[in-house]
Amino acid sequence: MQLSCPMPKLDFDVITLGHGSGGLLTNRLLDSGVFDLLNNDWLDKRHDGAVLNLDGKTAFTTDSFVIYPISFPGGNIGELAVNGTVNDLAMCGAIPQYLSLSFIIEEGLTMKEFWDVLVSVKFACEEAGVQVVTGDTKVVERGKGDKIFINTTGIGKLHPQADIDIQRVKAGDKVIVSDKIATHGIAIMSVREGLEFETTIESDSRNLNHIVKALLDDFGRNIHLLRDPTRGGVATVLTEIARDRKLGIDISQKNIPLDEQVDGACEILGLDPLYVANEGIFVAIVNAEIADKVIKKLKEFEVCQHASIIGEVVESHPGQVVLTSGIGGKRVVNMLVGEQLPRIC
Repeated sequence: MQLSCPMPKLDFDVITLGHGSGGLLTNRLLDSGVFDLLNNDWLDKRHDGAVLNLDGKTAFTTDSFVIYPISFPGGNIGELAVNGTVNDLAMCGAIPQYLSLSFIIEEGLTMKEFWDVLVSVKFACEEAGVQVVTGDTKVVERGKGDKIFINTTGIGKLHPQADIDIQRVKAGDKVIVSDKIATHGIAIMSVREGLEFETTIESDSRNLNHIVKALLDDFGRNIHLLRDPTRGGVATVLTEIARDRKLGIDISQKNIPLDEQVDGACEILGLDPLYVANEGIFVAIVNAEIADKVIKKLKEFEVCQHASIIGEVVESHPGQVVLTSGIGGKRVVNMLVGEQLPRIC
């Protein structure tokens, strides 16, 4: 996305402890930044909360973002926080509407870095069609944080045709991924490890709610489950589903969409792409009869051109995911043990 919002003239070049005092500096920071940039009828009230009109079934989620570095190829912690929360609501079958946004800022963060985060929040909200209606700002001493952490909470109304429930997953259902896997995690690791490629690998951080709404509009209850494979990747999501549903899942390596450079980076770093974090794709488990139609629908979106049916839910080997490799061998895909890529979101 194109981020272009002139930074206002501020009294300080960096965040100080005074900006978290709740006094004059806090008000100047919020007035010249948060309130002006993200203004709407709820936020403009400048209250500690927001009074919202909600009707029908409502989805609710909360998340925290501690990614390092805070800026990376394809985005920064601001848009990641918005997109991650929006996507969690979408995976519930909800239409995201409102967010809370809380910053924990380390003393010494430059105003330019903070402004870049705020601008990314603004544009991500506009793309997703959500509004920040309340929030909070705290400042901690230098060395007690890592530039900036963000906490978000999201609320959205359930889509009228959604019935997303793991108990609806059954043998014969098809497993779909919406696009190439492992891109976000490798974008972050390429920065941390100083890896260079022919072209820049960028994070796939994006909102998915518009895509999910289109699927629910067309296919409704035939979509049995949606999950976004963030930390732990596709492998962890599928193993959790198999374990909790007490069914097996068969997947085919040759059908899993993967960028060639991402695959190469995984080999260099000794990582299995199935376990690498994603921020802009989702896993859908759908009725077999509509699987091909779902793929066709997904490919109407520019960011889902590599959508693929990667497997099937089966009654055999309950609680396990089994991968068929490109050469025909089979192996059990286990749940990730420990932290493969820390501070990835």
